[in-house]
Amino acid sequence: MTSVIQAKGLGKRYRRGVRVDAGLRHVLNDFVRSPLRSLRGAKHEMFWALRDVGLEVKAGEVLGLIGRNGAGKTTLLKILSRITRPTEGWAEIRGRVRSLLEVGTGFHPELTGRENAFLSGAILGMSKAEITRKFDEIVAFAEIEKFIDTPVKHYSSGMYMRLAFSVAAHLEPEILLVDEVLAVGDINFQKKCLGKMGQVASEGRTVVLVSHQMNQIRRLCPRVAWVDGGTIRLAGPSHEVVSAYEAAMARGDRNRNQPERGPATKAQFVRWEIGAPEGECHVLKTLDAVTLRFTVNIRQPISAGHYGIALRNHEQQVVWAWETQPLTLDVGERQLCHRFPVLPLRPGLYSWLVALYERGDPIDTWDCVPEMMVATENFQHPRDQWAGILNIPVSFEVDGRG
Repeated sequence: MTSVIQAKGLGKRYRRGVRVDAGLRHVLNDFVRSPLRSLRGAKHEMFWALRDVGLEVKAGEVLGLIGRNGAGKTTLLKILSRITRPTEGWAEIRGRVRSLLEVGTGFHPELTGRENAFLSGAILGMSKAEITRKFDEIVAFAEIEKFIDTPVKHYSSGMYMRLAFSVAAHLEPEILLVDEVLAVGDINFQKKCLGKMGQVASEGRTVVLVSHQMNQIRRLCPRVAWVDGGTIRLAGPSHEVVSAYEAAMARGDRNRNQPERGPATKAQFVRWEIGAPEGECHVLKTLDAVTLRFTVNIRQPISAGHYGIALRNHEQQVVWAWETQPLTLDVGERQLCHRFPVLPLRPGLYSWLVALYERGDPIDTWDCVPEMMVATENFQHPRDQWAGILNIPVSFEVDGRG
């Protein structure tokens, strides 16, 4: 499949406290108020809004961008929209691009809704006949028939947004970049937008969508990139990346700077993995039988050991725990293996806690890192409030027998 968006090494640096594109009027005002300061210039701290970002989007793909406020998502879209030039790196876009980065992006306030619709189509390279053919659909979807010949500067923010989204969705750009627009407006219009976005995606057009609504991302985006601190922290299947993001937000990323463990004299846990050590050995992708191995380095023989293990979800609730004793362990690396016929866990991040004692005295306790990512197919209720801990496949049928 052909790539329509390619970016490599993208970086954007700003100066904190500087007015962007201030214009001549602001420059003259600053000079009148404080000539010496204006001439000297002020020292400003530099910061990177984006750094070393790589991205590839295939034709017809719907990619979601998620992350905290200020993570760099909007800056990335502005670069892809050619509104902002990167400080470093490059981005190549193949196709007609329409961006909705804020309410009414690209509209001229003095022009009417009708005139802005035709102007937007012309910018996309469409003929007047093409725009005319789509015009009635645009107006009907935006629900502004009575105001279509009113200058858009008199529109409410909701009217502005409805028309902007309708124009972008109906004029068929090859690439559509959307930044949080679906969060604006009443609930009924949001549902209409979601339906239209799904239709746009099914027609094979490329969409990059920024949203803080994880249900929207799950519904519309098969693939997601998590932007964190100006970089791509994780990219992959939607259920995997969204679950990791939600878990990190819930726990406040407390495991990113985990304190170092103290030295253990008799034994120490050194690593863990799912199944064979090759590949993604900390990602659970199956609901079939699975083996987990916890490797412990035994420095002195243990004759009356006591071993315990616990599995916790991102809220630190114990999902499962188990222990065995007495345990005899000889010197050397030993693998403590657990064979589960199934681990039917809800997709997301989980953590293992393992502990080793001898005759009641602690030897080593380890909050295993990295955490375990469960990236299996989701068999949960579509609404989060009804989604439980277990993720159990189930068949269903209606028996018509009386």
